[in-house]
Amino acid sequence: MMRSCSDSGSSLIKNFSASTASLTVNRAKEIGLLNATEDLYDGVTVEMKEPMESEVFVSLLRASMSKWRQQGKKGVWIKLPIQLSSLVEPVVQEGFRYHHAESDYLMLVHWIPNTPDTLPENASHRVGIGAFVINNNREVLVVKEKNGGFRGTGVWKLPTGVVHEGEDICAAAVREVKEETGIETDFGEVLAFRQTHQSFFRKSDLFFICMLRPRSFDIQKQDSEIQAAQEYVDQAYNKEHQAFKYVAEICKNKSEGAYVGFSAMPISTSSSAKNTYLYFNNLNFNKL
Repeated sequence: MMRSCSDSGSSLIKNFSASTASLTVNRAKEIGLLNATEDLYDGVTVEMKEPMESEVFVSLLRASMSKWRQQGKKGVWIKLPIQLSSLVEPVVQEGFRYHHAESDYLMLVHWIPNTPDTLPENASHRVGIGAFVINNNREVLVVKEKNGGFRGTGVWKLPTGVVHEGEDICAAAVREVKEETGIETDFGEVLAFRQTHQSFFRKSDLFFICMLRPRSFDIQKQDSEIQAAQEYVDQAYNKEHQAFKYVAEICKNKSEGAYVGFSAMPISTSSSAKNTYLYFNNLNFNKL
């Protein structure tokens, strides 16, 4: 039976595609695959540790991608240490995109299936604390900043800082007060928190106002950060700026016993040996 040119061409294309697929699988067996760890979401993570020529790496990556497609994998994560930064360009050329970077590595990702990409975005928030330290005489510890946005303004403010990676909010508050003033404190409660956006390299910001109780009163001023520390007073700046006004009122109400915040209750989790904290209003905790 005679076949048209178009039918013949279609048949050749199908045969060529089948041969190519077979060749790719065989090639993968010959050159090996990248070592990868499977996750719980049908994805894999490749953590590069040893130096490798870009040509060799690309061959391994292409063979591995072929295998992962056959297995129905979805997200592919490649972690490149800073020593292997030469592999960033070839990885991007293979269709990967930046996900996030730390001081010692860069993470790139790729979504395999032809479906909406559901890979989680990079961390969206930075977390900060403001420390409301009050003693039995209702004296509040405040500071003037030598650097930053309040430099030279004369404004008295609560000690503030940023929570470190892997650090609990309650621990960060105690640490920041110690670093800025030398005062040892015990964490009391989270009184309030504020969320802002586009605050630091497009990140959002969560800022927690924490109440702490002082263990000592010998203020050791840090010259690199603090110019002075004294009792908190009702200053004009607080009246002119709504957020500061509300924070001052919350702190005032707490000092008068008319406000209850969120205590930190240590709890254990099955996923980690380290205790985490549940922050909640424990006024009626005994009733739970």
